[in-house]
Amino acid sequence: MGHRYRPTRPGMLVWCRHTPPWSMRQPVTQTQPRPNAIIMVLCGMLTALVVIAFARLAFGLILPPMRSDLGLSYQQAGMLAAVTALAYLVFVLSGGVAAARWGARATVVFGLASVAVGFAGLSVASAYPLLMVLMGLLGFGTAFSFAPMVSLLATWYPERRGLVIGCMTGGIGAGALLAGLLVPWLYDLFDHSGWRVAWGVFSATATLACLLVLVFVRNPPATRPGGHARPPSADKWLIYRHPRMLTLAGVYGIIGLTYIVQAVFMVSFMVESGYTEATAGRLLAMMGMLSIIAGPLWGSLSDRWGRGNALTTAMTVVTIAMTLPLIHQSLPVFFLHFLLMGCSVNGMFTLVQASSTDQVPPRYIPIAFSFVTLFFAGGQFVGPALAGGLIETTGDFRAGFGFTASGVAAGGFLTLRIRHFPREWLINEAERAPDAMETRAE
Repeated sequence: MGHRYRPTRPGMLVWCRHTPPWSMRQPVTQTQPRPNAIIMVLCGMLTALVVIAFARLAFGLILPPMRSDLGLSYQQAGMLAAVTALAYLVFVLSGGVAAARWGARATVVFGLASVAVGFAGLSVASAYPLLMVLMGLLGFGTAFSFAPMVSLLATWYPERRGLVIGCMTGGIGAGALLAGLLVPWLYDLFDHSGWRVAWGVFSATATLACLLVLVFVRNPPATRPGGHARPPSADKWLIYRHPRMLTLAGVYGIIGLTYIVQAVFMVSFMVESGYTEATAGRLLAMMGMLSIIAGPLWGSLSDRWGRGNALTTAMTVVTIAMTLPLIHQSLPVFFLHFLLMGCSVNGMFTLVQASSTDQVPPRYIPIAFSFVTLFFAGGQFVGPALAGGLIETTGDFRAGFGFTASGVAAGGFLTLRIRHFPREWLINEAERAPDAMETRAE
């Protein structure tokens, strides 16, 4: 049967059993106008810049001088990244619950404030146990900010979901670009203290992002007003156990493992291969520049071509990029690696995030997105520890990157299932609460 609408009164439509394609899904009737999309997306980009690019990706750029100054082994460095991922893993579902209970805006502000404190502490700390705590605080803050912000944008702008989520992930590329330019410059300016100054700059940026979200971001109105609606948490296990969500969760877990290993160790791989940190920083900046536009482009493409088709293509490109440094460690090969990663890695983020929000009605988005993000965090947790252990044991970076290249190739095959996902929501709201049908303005 096709997608149908049943008119209720002039200017109003109600979703029937067969829901329309993703691009046709519209927001529920609202009592207030939607906020300016550009301002909201810019706040989302800044949030992603702080909690993903600065808190995670930039660690690989800061790591070489930080490790040298503090006398850390590669295993210890990997554990610092792993504890951030562990905190994210432990608290990501709590972040979704907090967003549902207290609102996404307040949750994002709290998360950004926590990250700002963590950055400030890292700028002055030297003891390894304290570094572990502060890196954990970065993961804690990310859990309470990134997923709630994605859910907020997806709920406000469902008809442009791929595009707005892609723009938000563009903030990751912007942050990588900024870090790639800023951190080496700080090394040159402050010598051995440059990595500490970098953490301080990140703290100031996180504080600014926190203030901007507090001023400009608004929570969407309730998607299903009234006292007869079942709370979203009552149906969470229907989401957690569904094969579609488990497939998306597995793919996102592989993506988390792949990107964090690349972010933490690729710069060190280049340095060990005989290239300077400044050269690696410039390549990372190029990757960031490409990622700024890659997210929106992949998101817009998926709105037309399909999430599964676009995601399979993006992961194929990443597989090629991760394999190249295993073959040869020349500068052109590293250049091509960062070029391909810049063109595709944000596409993977965008497409899985958008696809997870596509599977459920708006009020279930925080639950669905937090669930797949739990697996993403799990990949982030095990990736640096496993890759760092392989590098430490073999004395060869190719062992760690061979492991991640195999993982992303397996994830590419898994995305073939997403291409055949049905367009219907996996939870039918009409069946769960027949007296609370969703409506949309014509």
